[in-house]
Amino acid sequence: MPPRPLRLGSPRPRLRLVGLALTLVLLVFVVRLLQVQAVDASAYAARAEQNRYVVHTLAAERGEITDRNGVALAVSEDAYDITADPTMFGPRQLKIHDGPERAAALLAPILGQDQAALVRKLRPENRNSRYTRLAARQTPQVWKQIKDLKTALTKKGEADRTTVNVLAGVFADPSSQRVYPNRDLAAGILGWVNADGQGGGGVEQQLNKQLSGKDGKLRYAQSGGREVPTAGSTGTPAVPGADVELTIDRDIQWAAQNAISEQVRKSRADRGYVIVQDTRTGQILAMANSPGFDPNDLSKADGEAMGNAALQDAYEPGSTAKVMSMAAVLERNVATPLTHVVVPNRLHRGDRLFQDDVDHATWNLTLNGVLAKSSNIGTILATGELGKSQAEANKVLYSYLRKFGIGGYTGLGFPGETPGILAPPQKWSTSQQYTIPFGQGFSINAMQAASVYSTIANGGVRVQPSLVRGTKGADGRFVPAPKPRQARVVSEKTARSLAQMLESVVDDEQGTGIKARIPGYRVAGKTGTANRVDPATGRYRGYTSSFAGFAPADNPRITVYCAIQNATSGSYFGGQICGPIYKQVMEFALKTLQVPPTGAKPANLPVEYKP
Repeated sequence: MPPRPLRLGSPRPRLRLVGLALTLVLLVFVVRLLQVQAVDASAYAARAEQNRYVVHTLAAERGEITDRNGVALAVSEDAYDITADPTMFGPRQLKIHDGPERAAALLAPILGQDQAALVRKLRPENRNSRYTRLAARQTPQVWKQIKDLKTALTKKGEADRTTVNVLAGVFADPSSQRVYPNRDLAAGILGWVNADGQGGGGVEQQLNKQLSGKDGKLRYAQSGGREVPTAGSTGTPAVPGADVELTIDRDIQWAAQNAISEQVRKSRADRGYVIVQDTRTGQILAMANSPGFDPNDLSKADGEAMGNAALQDAYEPGSTAKVMSMAAVLERNVATPLTHVVVPNRLHRGDRLFQDDVDHATWNLTLNGVLAKSSNIGTILATGELGKSQAEANKVLYSYLRKFGIGGYTGLGFPGETPGILAPPQKWSTSQQYTIPFGQGFSINAMQAASVYSTIANGGVRVQPSLVRGTKGADGRFVPAPKPRQARVVSEKTARSLAQMLESVVDDEQGTGIKARIPGYRVAGKTGTANRVDPATGRYRGYTSSFAGFAPADNPRITVYCAIQNATSGSYFGGQICGPIYKQVMEFALKTLQVPPTGAKPANLPVEYKP
């Protein structure tokens, strides 16, 4: 029987089944396509835009700080913020599971950072984070090391497919680094810039807004960590900060800083300060502190030395304050420089027995002699005549102390400045009524003390101290600082008499300031040696040694004030350790500013009288 022919089944059912399956698959693709392109198109476009485009901050260049002659004191140099895209270190991108660890191992020695800390930045808790700053304000040399390492890994990967460029996600944003070319010179004035690029002290902090400028932004497309040049970029440019010109003269600042640093070292003192001021304009030519610090390397700085002690220390001034007592006495016509004052060996007032620095028989002094010999007893007697009662005399003296700027801010607006302490007269204790006239029982800062002598030197008119001459913006236009406030404190006649009396302190052999003499110049000055309140215990320990004055005495141009805290080696008397500093700094300033001697003869007021 012949075999039956093989009959194939109808293909139509299979075709229908295959067609149905293809239709369902295509339908799924169509639905998904509609969802992506129509329903969720904006969301997906935004996500793609976010992943494709990167926004970087363009750091504004910080303005320079210069001295009065345009010499740079603080500048900004090119630097880089080392950044990374954490999403580029994951296993999906690098095909390895320890990308952050490998990258951190390479970067840690270059950046000088802890390896574990870098790993945490490269593997953040937020997996969608696309930006992290690994290190701020690194030198161009640091970024070059990283770039060279990235290039080497890339080349090695092209030759060996097993090599992974674990640094592909590391980038650099242009930034700037603050540099102080004169190291510790004027550091107390300048301050420093912190890790976030903000002023952390001094003028850097005070004028941070003007110096900082305004950051810009740059937005560009990237692929694989590299900018796509054909995609274009958008952004706003950074606006550089303004340059600030100070009143400081770098050379005079250098002379003052050297002088005070050497004396603090010799005296084994806690600290010291010197201020040099233009008597006519109130501009500060130097403000030196010792010890200081180098703002280029804050890691080695002593925290207690990082401020500006000349403005931040409050201390009892001692005998340099007697000039204000004498100003009140002369201005109120209570006495003249030639008025006779009998100064006993001891004086009982209130609950205390007062004496002078040296034990002596009864002195027959003129008022000029009281100041020249720095007699506490003579000062108490003279100021006691300011009122019909002691309470009234206290009020009069207080009013003059306030006029001279005691108990208030100097007007500099400097960070951390102290106004000092001056209680109202009705709150003066029994002893304060008699100690305040000779400079104990109230506190000041060094700038206030210098301003007192500048006021006398300026004919009795107090000019508010200033530290900034002006600013220069991005347009190159110089804008001078506002004119300082002025106020008359005593008459020109009183100021002239005080200047002659202060000359006796230096010129007369009985004066306490003979070490401040400058050959060829008439010098006015006053010594001070005060009991010092220890900031740690609140009790008296050690001394504040000081000297203040101006020159030429008959045509004043420059004021110099010096103070040293707690000298523990050698003499602690102000005339002995601060007088020579005054002379050294004043001589240098007079030569620098080319101030000639007046050639006039001093008044030579008498110190004593014969009864």
